[in-house]
Amino acid sequence: MGATCARIAIDAMGGDHAPEEIVLGAWRAREELGIEVLLVGDPEQIEATLTRHGLDRPIEVVPAEGVVEMHEEALVALRRKPQASINVAMNLVKQKRADAVVSAGHSGAAMAAALLRLGRLPGIERPAIGTVLPTLIAGKPVLILDVGANVDCRPKFLEQFATMGTIYSQYVLGREAPVVGLLNIGEEACKGNELALRTYQLLQDNPNIDFVGNAEGRDVLSGQFDVIVCDGFTGNVLLKFAEAVGEVALQILREELPRGWRGQIGTALLKPNLKQIKQRMDHAEHGGGLLLGVAGICIISHGSSLSPSIFNAIRLAKEAVDHQVSDRIRSCYQQTMATTADGEA
Repeated sequence: MGATCARIAIDAMGGDHAPEEIVLGAWRAREELGIEVLLVGDPEQIEATLTRHGLDRPIEVVPAEGVVEMHEEALVALRRKPQASINVAMNLVKQKRADAVVSAGHSGAAMAAALLRLGRLPGIERPAIGTVLPTLIAGKPVLILDVGANVDCRPKFLEQFATMGTIYSQYVLGREAPVVGLLNIGEEACKGNELALRTYQLLQDNPNIDFVGNAEGRDVLSGQFDVIVCDGFTGNVLLKFAEAVGEVALQILREELPRGWRGQIGTALLKPNLKQIKQRMDHAEHGGGLLLGVAGICIISHGSSLSPSIFNAIRLAKEAVDHQVSDRIRSCYQQTMATTADGEA
């Protein structure tokens, strides 16, 4: 694969607004990001969408049959539907015909397909979905993982999440020495359930992680941390709540600012600032989460994603490909394991 032009396989049939919004987001990404996209799904529906919007430049469509529905059990559906769009898209990465997969479909199916077809990276027991949220410090987002891949976790899983998050934060987010926190109900080391207590000790003893202690809920968006680790159950609740708060804040701005003639004038003057506020707060601007720990690049987007969110998910995939995130996690984790083994010898 050439490093200068990423090839991204898009699950065109996954998501609440597929294929319409998926195709439109993918088309824009191809035009603006200088990448190749492979639209995976029902050719007739994809072509109809392209025609309806007057998008007549040729684009590669990879046929697939069916989709894993949201109500279906992931593994059962993947085996029953070998030609489903997420299966075909993941096979393109396995066959080196694509560098990454983006899907807004069944998140459990996307993760299961990645594990079945791409496999885990050596030494990683569980992959984690990492997502980036804005903080009070502009230009300093926080990476949170896991946000849904693993509902039940062991302390070792969270330690591995911290290692993968550190690597991602270094090479993609540009943090020289990422600061890691453990999501907990208090700052003190003695706080939390058994998982938190045992994980705290593992993180504290790991020389490859700059662990600074527990992060309470109010600390998540403070900018004090570069990486925050937690189990997938807690992380998913946190993510959905943060998205809802962002949507409420944006809606309040839309409703309150235009009130009266002063508000209308002020809104017009503040338009550039409001655009920046939206970019910092709107979850659609971040596109989705990167599935860290599998032997390939997989972006899992929101099921309700519209074309702007799909565009940003593809941009995230391109960044992960360009920065060789999967390879870096593989090599760095192997070095970490080797260093740990030498220390214990």
